[in-house]
Amino acid sequence: MAEIDAAVLWHDLECGAYSADLDLWRELADELAAGAAILDLGAGTGRVALDLAARGASVTALDRDPRLLAALERRAAEGGTTVATETADACAFELAWSFELVLAPMQLLQIVGGAERRAALLGCVRRQLAPGGVFAAALTPTLEPTGPAAAASVLPDVREQDGWVFSSTPTAIRDQGSNVAVERLRETVGPNGELSRKLSSVALDRLDATVLAAEADACGFSPRPAREVPATDAHVGSTVAILE
Repeated sequence: MAEIDAAVLWHDLECGAYSADLDLWRELADELAAGAAILDLGAGTGRVALDLAARGASVTALDRDPRLLAALERRAAEGGTTVATETADACAFELAWSFELVLAPMQLLQIVGGAERRAALLGCVRRQLAPGGVFAAALTPTLEPTGPAAAASVLPDVREQDGWVFSSTPTAIRDQGSNVAVERLRETVGPNGELSRKLSSVALDRLDATVLAAEADACGFSPRPAREVPATDAHVGSTVAILE
């Protein structure tokens, strides 16, 4: 398993298959003039950035994990597309050029670590937006706490690679006051049948479009009508706040 990058694998397994939001990002990109620049925050291995680049968009992918961006760069080269990459914290970045569209898919604003860091992110985005530019951010609705019994009916995400089998199963949603912790059980089965298990947890801040609009107003943004991404069998829906 030495050649398998665990960070890339788990990111792909738990996030890579989601596609319900792609039509909206494509629509926003299609509204731009030819050659307009797009910034994908928290781009990971390129789920959104590579899709938009394949459609001819000029995309920069920003993520704080260089391993994920390295995988994105390899996939862009293999697919014959070009995506610029920037290794940086979404709450503390400064780039030398501006963007007509900045995207924050997959509830990025809810996992950066609270209102103070969201304000820092909004400030960075505001400084990078070209005049008339748009910032679009996906927000998940408030998740109700659940335990193992409710999670038992959820099928795991599974992948086989080089004789190894990896699975990730949601196990619980726990109320932590200002946020909820979404827990997943990560299991690995080696070629010899050896099983290893590890619990993974991500904290999602409680945040809706109304609260975000107030925070964004303090940074000089004006809201446009929000958009909705429908739920799927495997994923909750989301509200996409549109700010300019």
